[in-house]
Amino acid sequence: MGGVEDEDKVPFEEALNKTGFGLYSYSLISLSGLVVIALVCTAYGNTIIVPTSACELETTTAQRGILAAAPVVGLIIGGLLWGYLADVFGRRLTLIISLISSATVNSLASISVNWVMLMILQFIATLLSSGQYSMAMTMLSESVPIIKRNIVVLLVGSIFLLAQGVMAVLAIPIIPLTFSYELPTLGIYWNSWRTLLLMYSTPSIVSAIWLFFMYESPKFLFAKGRELEALSILKKIHRINNLGSKSEYNVKSFVLEITTNSGSKTAKERILPLFKSPLLKNTVIMTTLFIFQQVGAFQVWLPTITNQLVEILNTGEGSNLTLCSILRSSISAPPDPHAVPCSLNITSLLIVLAVGAVQSVTNTIISLVINRTGRRNMMMFIAAFCGSCGIIVNLVPNAIGSAVFFFFFLIGIVNIGLYTAMAVALFPTYLRALAVSFTMTGSRISSFASVQILNQLLESNCEVGFYVFSAIFASSAVIAVFLANDRRS
Repeated sequence: MGGVEDEDKVPFEEALNKTGFGLYSYSLISLSGLVVIALVCTAYGNTIIVPTSACELETTTAQRGILAAAPVVGLIIGGLLWGYLADVFGRRLTLIISLISSATVNSLASISVNWVMLMILQFIATLLSSGQYSMAMTMLSESVPIIKRNIVVLLVGSIFLLAQGVMAVLAIPIIPLTFSYELPTLGIYWNSWRTLLLMYSTPSIVSAIWLFFMYESPKFLFAKGRELEALSILKKIHRINNLGSKSEYNVKSFVLEITTNSGSKTAKERILPLFKSPLLKNTVIMTTLFIFQQVGAFQVWLPTITNQLVEILNTGEGSNLTLCSILRSSISAPPDPHAVPCSLNITSLLIVLAVGAVQSVTNTIISLVINRTGRRNMMMFIAAFCGSCGIIVNLVPNAIGSAVFFFFFLIGIVNIGLYTAMAVALFPTYLRALAVSFTMTGSRISSFASVQILNQLLESNCEVGFYVFSAIFASSAVIAVFLANDRRS
């Protein structure tokens, strides 16, 4: 009898492995991907909204830079807060609150009467959505067997990379529309960019509804000492993952582990371990890697850059110029009298979609080989290769060639998924959501400055922008050397 009882009592990770990988796992992966799309539509939708609203709101270059960077501030401020709340109150409940509140405020932004109101509301919406990526990734990684964890996190990372392309797809049928209905009470005109902004709130609402039918992270409940609830959820996950199978879930209780945490720690006690040995080294390295991830600043201005590139090439000129020379030429080029003012060229939006698709496919391929190469080695190679491509952009006097190297440089954004997967593996359960949010905050702080600086450099000294930001990104390969080589493990 005692031997049977011992078999029924297993470590948590083994109990999670016994749930299998099936319908519930696929549903959670899909939901996590939709949450990531919801975040991108809320926090980065302004990459399309800023240029298309410029005519009506009469924004200057500096004001457009502020509009583009304001959501980044929301990501910086809110990331740690939501990470803490998720570690205290649970991933599922916190995520539902975040999705509903951010969708509400983002919808209100569609009736902004001026650029300041748009900036404030988008800042608040992003503040409310800032923890969605880390919460979704954490909830997913804590609900699937350990052998599948790397792959599912990287697959959702692929969806994150495709999300800007999804935004472009939503914009293609809406932005070119010329309708304009006056709303005299507000003194504004309801037009295409306002409709698109409302559309960008839809993924958040759908995700929140979907989450009502999902379960809390069983590992979170286990770490909080709520073992019976964790066991109940594991049984439900097993039943859904094994529909049509007669296999029984024979786990009756868990072997207590040192990682189990009572959940009674104060905020200070939760944060301090990140800055003490043995976690301090990982905290510093992962934060630095996120800070050195400078591809994101170019991603913010990608719709604008591709729009200017397409407009110049459509004139039949600029074929023997570098990308930066083309961007300078577009500033002085006369506007197309047949185009909708401040609209984005459909071809440029399709290019944005193509870039997102290539990034997503690249990330998927990485997820298939990552166990052989190791996350550290892979992100070192990507940083060195893509950073070098960013430098070469200035050295190729051919429009297509220069643009191709620019798109290779943009593939470097896939390192965000690798960094996130690495952070999830490096920190214990009771600190994980907070740790991922904290390390990602480094990227958001640098992005706020980078978006502003790059906005000015693209008009005044584009080459310097590519040289500096590309070199910083390439140097992160050196920083990653100090992480443990996870290839063997």
